[in-house]
Amino acid sequence: MLGTTAGNHGPSMLQRVTLGLVPLLAALLAVTTFFRMELLDHLSWLKGSADRSSDSCPSGYFRLGGMKDCLSWLSCEMIQSEVTVIKLIGQGAVKQVFLAHWRGNKVALSRLAVSEFSKDFFHGLEMLKGLQSVYVVKLLGYCEEDRTILTEYHPFGSLINVNSILEQEVYRGFNTWEVRFRLSVEYVMFLRFLHNSPLGPRVMCDSNDLGKILSQYLLTTNLHVIANDLDALPLVNRSAGILVKCGARQLQGEFVAPEQLWPFGNDLPFSDDLMPPYDEKTDIWKIPDVTDFLLGQVEGSDVVRLHLFQLHQDCKRGMPEQRPSVLTVVQTYKAVYTSLTQESELIGTYSDTLHDL
Repeated sequence: MLGTTAGNHGPSMLQRVTLGLVPLLAALLAVTTFFRMELLDHLSWLKGSADRSSDSCPSGYFRLGGMKDCLSWLSCEMIQSEVTVIKLIGQGAVKQVFLAHWRGNKVALSRLAVSEFSKDFFHGLEMLKGLQSVYVVKLLGYCEEDRTILTEYHPFGSLINVNSILEQEVYRGFNTWEVRFRLSVEYVMFLRFLHNSPLGPRVMCDSNDLGKILSQYLLTTNLHVIANDLDALPLVNRSAGILVKCGARQLQGEFVAPEQLWPFGNDLPFSDDLMPPYDEKTDIWKIPDVTDFLLGQVEGSDVVRLHLFQLHQDCKRGMPEQRPSVLTVVQTYKAVYTSLTQESELIGTYSDTLHDL
């Protein structure tokens, strides 16, 4: 009788034990988060990235999905005899891009569009060859005499299509802040790779507006970000006195970094000879705008923006040397992602616990 009365006025023993487990679960998640953060700098980012690197081959070789062995990059003769062009799927100032077939695989064939841009075209080829990694589209072959480059085909196209893809019914379940923020993390991880590349520190110069910068990247069918257009990656190293200028024309607008703007106003006509050079901190300036686009307007995206607010304020500092390094950005992005996913998991666990009571 006493036991029944006590049960009516307070939580049962099972409830007390269950609720007491919540702090323990929180501590366990915190430990898990610590180890996850430690591993992220040594392993591919999140589940699925390993799949991207599982088909890795030695330099000068490639392997497409379903292929057992690595093949050497296709030669001119092989491209000319084995690749069939289907249709034009894209065109920029430097090259045309065609959907093509090779041994039953859909591939992308890029061809120089205007001869005066051949220097940019071959620069892009050298970057593709030297920067092959999980961050960059897979090179399958090239033919310098035909001015063609063969790469893996990604049907979702450039990163600018992310909203239209995720809003489709079949992908709507992936239209979450977690997936969108992961794309942002992969974007800044590529910049870290670029600023510390095996070909020396590089700057992403084809980035004078949001549409242009998004067009430099592809969205894969398993929802990852990879760099695709590498035609304008000049070498930079401030400590060695190597600075860059992104083109010989005057840049305008708020999207480009302040140091990329003509500093003499209307008092002096623009002159490339008088334009001061700059370094990779121009890439840092543009990160908040790209991330804001990638996060979109889904539930939870504003919470992510709030957590990144101070970092993004720092990215927008007028003096380049006051902006954070790309390593700091990557580390902060990962910490915010991990913290928010931990919080989400904890809330889910707590909700499930209350539901079971």
